[in-house]
Amino acid sequence: MNRRTFLRGAASLPALAVSSRVAGFVASAGAQQKEFVPRPGTWRTFEITTRVEILEPDGVTRAWLPIPSVKSDFQKLLGDQWTGNAKIMKSVADNPYGANMLYAEFAAGEAAPVVELTSRFQTQDRATDWSKKVAADDDAAIVKMWTKSTDLIPTDGIVRETALEVTNGKTTDLEKVKAAYDWILANTYREPKVRGCGVGDIKTMLEFGNLGGKCGDINGLFVGLCRSIGIPARDVYGIRLVPSAFGYRELGGNPGKLQGAQHCRAEVHLKRHGWVAMDPADVGKVMRLESPEWIRDTAHPLIAPVNKGLFGGWEGNWMAFNTAHDVTLPGSTHGKLGFFMYPQAENARGRYDPLEPDRFRYTITAVELKA
Repeated sequence: MNRRTFLRGAASLPALAVSSRVAGFVASAGAQQKEFVPRPGTWRTFEITTRVEILEPDGVTRAWLPIPSVKSDFQKLLGDQWTGNAKIMKSVADNPYGANMLYAEFAAGEAAPVVELTSRFQTQDRATDWSKKVAADDDAAIVKMWTKSTDLIPTDGIVRETALEVTNGKTTDLEKVKAAYDWILANTYREPKVRGCGVGDIKTMLEFGNLGGKCGDINGLFVGLCRSIGIPARDVYGIRLVPSAFGYRELGGNPGKLQGAQHCRAEVHLKRHGWVAMDPADVGKVMRLESPEWIRDTAHPLIAPVNKGLFGGWEGNWMAFNTAHDVTLPGSTHGKLGFFMYPQAENARGRYDPLEPDRFRYTITAVELKA
C-alpha cells in the first residue's frame, strides 16, 4: 500500500456510531467519573515492593530490578532498601541515561534465589498552564540528548518522512506536537493481544502500516515523530500504582497486584513551557477498552476529557522508573533492552522472559502512606 494513501485513509476512518449500549455505559459511569483535569499541588506518598523468586536456576543467576530514578517536579525519591539471599546485592546504573536498578547475583547452586526491593517516593498530578511561559532550559545538550536516534526509535527515513507530512504547515513546536498527538490518536490503536507493553519498533510499524500496539509502541512512535523534526522528546517508563481518582478503570492499578501494571508515558520539551507531559497511548486505551465497544471519536463524552487532560498532563497515581532507551544491564552476558521497566533475570542458559511467570515469578505491590 502506498504510504501516503495509508496516511490519508487511516486518518479519515469514520467514527463508530455510539450505540445505546455505550451510551448506557457512559450514563452509568457518569456518577463515578469526574472531569479529567489533573491538578498539581497535592503530594501523595507511596511504597512499592517488588519480590522476585527465580525458578530453575542454572549456574550463576543474575537479576535486575528497576529502582525509581526520576527526580522532578512531579516525583520525589525517598529511599530504597532490599533483602535476599544473593551473594551480591547493590545499586547500579545504566549509562548514559542513569536508569538505577538493583543488581542481585546468586551463586551457582543456590536452590531458591530470592530478592526483594522496597522503594518509597512521592508523586503528584501534572498539568500545563498553556497561558503561561516558563523559563525553559534550551541547553544544547538537552536537544542533542533527546532528539537522537535509538535502536527502536530512529529519526530518519520513514519516521522523519511521516513526521514532516503530519506537521506540514505547522510553524511552532507546540503546533507540531499537537499535530503529531492528534495523528497518533487518529491512526494508531490499542491492540490487547500484544504482550506486555509492546516492542516499540516504530520503523517496522510504519513500514508495514501496522499501527496497533501498546504504550511502548504508541508513545514510542509519538516520541519518534517529535524527535525526527528536532523537538526533544522521551518515553518515561513506570508503573500504575492505585485506581484513578477520575473513575477510569483502565487508567488505574490494583495496588495488591501490580504485575502487568507497567506503563510508559511521554514528555516533550517545548520552548515556552519546558518539559510537558503527554500520553496519547492512554487515550487510545480508554477508547478501546473503557467501554463495551470500541470508541473511535475523540469528541465522544467518555473520551474528550481524557484526550484533553493527557495533552499536557497526567495523574499522579503512577510512578516513573526511568527515561532510558537501549539499556545495557550491568553484568549481563546478553544484549541490550529497548527499555527497562520489568524485572529481568538470566542464568547460564539465557535470559528469562519477564512475561513468563512459570519460570520467573515476581510480585509487585504498593501501599499509599498517610502523611
